[in-house]
Amino acid sequence: MGAGLFWGAFLLLLGIALIIKVVFNVDFPVFKVLVGIFLILLGIIVLFGRVLIPSHHFEPEDTIFNERVYDNPETGKEYTVLFAKGVYDFTNVDLDKGSFHAKVSTVFGGTQIIIPRDKPVRITADAVFAGAELPDGNTAVFGTTIYESDSWSPDTAAIDIKVDVVFGGVQVIRR
Repeated sequence: MGAGLFWGAFLLLLGIALIIKVVFNVDFPVFKVLVGIFLILLGIIVLFGRVLIPSHHFEPEDTIFNERVYDNPETGKEYTVLFAKGVYDFTNVDLDKGSFHAKVSTVFGGTQIIIPRDKPVRITADAVFAGAELPDGNTAVFGTTIYESDSWSPDTAAIDIKVDVVFGGVQVIRR
């Protein structure tokens, strides 16, 4: 269900309710009924959003109302997890071409990030009312936490991942 269809239906119902109230002098709480209908439609979108919203409305990097596994994330991309679960496997990243940069944002969802043991990795995790669990045992619930692997150095090519999580959870695993 697109935004235009949603708001069009909402405004149509508002207009019909007002006409019925004025023309037929039917006394019912228009505003309360419309707020109830709005919440029901919003709940349907949250429950069945992937079915109601065609996938061509999303970017390939977006995981919304779904579950997706990214075996080979691309450098320079921003990945989004919204009301969903995303798994990102960075073990096959090639550092011969230079550093690898990616951003993973999670809102009301769960994300699992898999990083290699043998490559330099730096993860900066920002959390707000959420949980970000890093391989060294540090966690972020509210604030910023930085993880740097033993082989990480500012002078060498490395995997650099920026993680933002709000009302969700992120788990970083070394393999």
